Amino acid sequence: MTGNDHSNDEKQPAGHPDRRESGMDEARIERQHRKGKLTAYERIEYLLDDGSFQELDAYVEHRATQFGLDERRVPGDAVVTGYGTVDGRTVAVYAHEFGFLGGSVGEAVADKICKVLDRAIDNGHPVVGLNDSGGARIQEGIDALSGFARIFRRHTRASGRVPQISAILGPCAGGATYAPALTDVVFMVDGTANAFITGPDVVQTVTGERVTKEELGGARAHTAKSGFAHGAQAEERAVLDNIKRLLSYLPQHCGESPPVVAGLDDPDRAVPELEETVPSRLRKSYDAREVVRTVMDEGSFYGLRDDWARNLVTGLARLDGVPVGVLANQPKHSAGTLTVEASQKGARFVRFCDSFNLPVVTFVDVPGFMPGTKEEHDGIIRHGAKLIYAYADATVPLLTVVTRKAYGGAYIVMGSKQLGADSNYAWPGAEMAVLGPQPAVDILFGDEIADAPDPDARRDELIAEFRDEFANPYGPARRGYLDDVIEPRETRRRLVADLDAIEHRPPSFPESTHGNIPL
Repeated sequence: MTGNDHSNDEKQPAGHPDRRESGMDEARIERQHRKGKLTAYERIEYLLDDGSFQELDAYVEHRATQFGLDERRVPGDAVVTGYGTVDGRTVAVYAHEFGFLGGSVGEAVADKICKVLDRAIDNGHPVVGLNDSGGARIQEGIDALSGFARIFRRHTRASGRVPQISAILGPCAGGATYAPALTDVVFMVDGTANAFITGPDVVQTVTGERVTKEELGGARAHTAKSGFAHGAQAEERAVLDNIKRLLSYLPQHCGESPPVVAGLDDPDRAVPELEETVPSRLRKSYDAREVVRTVMDEGSFYGLRDDWARNLVTGLARLDGVPVGVLANQPKHSAGTLTVEASQKGARFVRFCDSFNLPVVTFVDVPGFMPGTKEEHDGIIRHGAKLIYAYADATVPLLTVVTRKAYGGAYIVMGSKQLGADSNYAWPGAEMAVLGPQPAVDILFGDEIADAPDPDARRDELIAEFRDEFANPYGPARRGYLDDVIEPRETRRRLVADLDAIEHRPPSFPESTHGNIPL
């Protein structure tokens, strides 16, 4: 839970005039740099616009006296807090300083973080947390645990009100992992950062399992296996650059629209290449991200959680300059079926978009939910229900395109008209039915096929008849479940036109919106 094994934390004179020098002498700065890490001030100064940082509580010190802490004090303690601007827009920021007592959280550190979070909530500013902390400060006992509880409460209060972005930039343990877990988006540094509730030594003691920090809680473990992190970069500045980019898609708070960037791409641009990107053969895979990149403004797609639940693509993009959230079934992985993890990923992403007024564009090519005892026992019913709930409860514009197929319950879940989507389209070759033609025919005509002189030929005939009668988009279009059947090349133009019309309806922003529950 802590990282307190740091020497040379010399007591500084009270009221020292320069926190940067008093909190981090050259030796500590060099130790950080040797590890490929920046100091808290260096991180903040890189993230924010030049000269914009305004520090809060620069002279706050801990009041602990036991275990020699009365001789180990620096102004500001183990965290730097304040606010500044990113591309001219105000953000609140806090950054743990690992160079003092391992960035551990005690009463004073918690007081500072809570104050900056309260100001962000009250003033409607995004929050960026730069985490590099060993966890609760052992020497301060229950006061340290109380401090974490107060921080968690603030992050929960901020959820759905202001965007919250976290970076894991070093070793984070115990309570220091739950604060970022309560935020909207988490990034990590590959090879430097790790996050775990209990470290390898405790794991080995309790379970006998030998595991390294990287295996247990490194960036790759959390981007590909646990789903905790949305992305990882090779070094800190790249992580901070990603935070800047992410902020450019988001509003300051839940009561305003995201920032529109005009002139990125031609809104009437045809996309004939989609006819080559998506194969007509239903079982042939393709990369759904190419569909997204083609339809959205050029160069604007920004994937999130790319390496976890890879059968569903999620990310942000712009459509005629308007920031939108994008979901797409990914045929390259598990044929694009919906699994427990894909349902979790999609549900929380739709909820995030709805929190911050991002329209949701969904590209559907889904054969159904993944069958089998593993998925059933892992909770596909309750997790699939989260995805249903997220779409059905959303108040932002929902635009859906069925590119090849949408079968069974997965048709309903993926932004169907019946769940409240504003615009629903399908391409001419799309199949929409309770089941695909072959399994449907086997169930409906099993006896007839078995009794036929040539069962295989009779099955093929029945499949063709079923496809013509049921497994096509025109039946749903006649029922009003689709607004139109469109050629792939028209997809971008139609979505842009619909979004423009929907965006100009009278706003109905609530005074406060729902939170964004952890995954």
